[in-house]
Amino acid sequence: MSPEAQSAATADQRPNIVFVITDQQRFDTIAALGADHVDTPNLDRLVAEGTAFTRAYVSAPSCSPSRSSLFTGLYPHSLGVLRNEDLWRHSWVERLSDSGYHCVNVGKMHTHPWETPLGFHERTVVENKDRFHPNVPFYHDQWDKALWSHGLTKPTRQVHREKADYRERLGAFEWELPEDLHSNNFVAGHARWWLDSYTGDEPFFLQVGFPGPHPPYDPPSRHLDAYRDRDVPLPHRTDDDLAGQPTALKELRQHHQENDHDSIYHLANPTEEQSRRQRRHYLAEVTQIDEQLGLIIDSLEQRGVLDNTVIIFTSDHGDCLGDHGHSQKWTMYDPSVRVPAIVWGPGRVVAGQRIDALTAMMDLGPTVLELAGLDVPDWMEAQSLLPALRGEEWQGREYAFSEHARDMILTGTELMTMVRDDRWKYVEFVDSDEGQLFDLDNDEFEERNLWDSDDPEVVAVKDRLRTVISRWRARSALHTADFGREHR
Repeated sequence: MSPEAQSAATADQRPNIVFVITDQQRFDTIAALGADHVDTPNLDRLVAEGTAFTRAYVSAPSCSPSRSSLFTGLYPHSLGVLRNEDLWRHSWVERLSDSGYHCVNVGKMHTHPWETPLGFHERTVVENKDRFHPNVPFYHDQWDKALWSHGLTKPTRQVHREKADYRERLGAFEWELPEDLHSNNFVAGHARWWLDSYTGDEPFFLQVGFPGPHPPYDPPSRHLDAYRDRDVPLPHRTDDDLAGQPTALKELRQHHQENDHDSIYHLANPTEEQSRRQRRHYLAEVTQIDEQLGLIIDSLEQRGVLDNTVIIFTSDHGDCLGDHGHSQKWTMYDPSVRVPAIVWGPGRVVAGQRIDALTAMMDLGPTVLELAGLDVPDWMEAQSLLPALRGEEWQGREYAFSEHARDMILTGTELMTMVRDDRWKYVEFVDSDEGQLFDLDNDEFEERNLWDSDDPEVVAVKDRLRTVISRWRARSALHTADFGREHR
């Protein structure tokens, strides 16, 4: 037995862990946390009975770099996964499986290669809803195969392009195939099937990766019905905001207007009704996922393990949905990099606790290891949240960081980096003197870029945060050296 297994508690004392990750879910999409424009009764239950981190930031505003950071405890620049399709083959799931956990992934992980084991004993791989793009590696996942076996055509942009109003829809469509074959229901159904049929009695780690609410925004009709006339928040954008954005972000907006990534032709000036429709479809899909989460909780209860299970809920990044004139992610605005983060576990997690301190979403990784009775490797840059979950004094992080390298969509910069502290957010581009600086105490929606201000206080903040980034990267090289030696 490995040292981890020897030091772990016995199997009947260690909790099962269900780690739910949605794709592209904004932080402001849970009713119990202030978003009264969305219906999320099951997430509301987790908030009421667990601990919610209300200022959780991802390490990167796209899938692979964010997820690989979460599942290794390293920042993207330390791991070398700075964009989608960068090689990613190891994770702390290997430590869980070595210690006696049965590890299962159902749904999206966005590893590369797609079916990398990553430490899981079983994987049911489901990736993006719409991968129809010549620069995306060809791959048939398990959902593709299921649709094909039913004689159905997957509704990608190739199908949506046949609609006369395709360009005006901003990615908002209605699911027209059987509801149980929607990607979110397909993933949850397989997770429930596993919970209903697995005969082992060892503790399990079940990672459920919902493909939504990533576009196309395609909820089934019955979920959309509750939103068809609902008043939902409109995007935050002003002319000064758009004009003052760095060149790389202006290029990103233009890129989305010229390409239909994930079935969205982004419009420079959508009407209010177009924006409402997009957001109503998006929120209806959040409610659809919430319903499926409730069914998974029911399956845990029917298996008789709910009281000995910790449920973690988060997302890999957010979605601007037109905020600041942007589509999807690839920016450092809060709708793109700030996500929900909830941990629920009877007897292990303080109930009804909301923590506003800065949190890195990747900190959920070492939290899982400690919940499983395992040591956190010294080389991890992530920090366990277990003290906070127990109600102990916990200050949070002084700084939250995020970064992203040039890819086929973010083409205007070689590397974009964000740091924020309790008040200020700083964004720099490695190949430009342009940047962004926001006073979040006085500019909640990040609409007034102070980068070029000559106010002495602002200049001092800008210099301080620039230094914070350079020292952060330098310390990473020292802190993570043992990871490289361990995984040669």
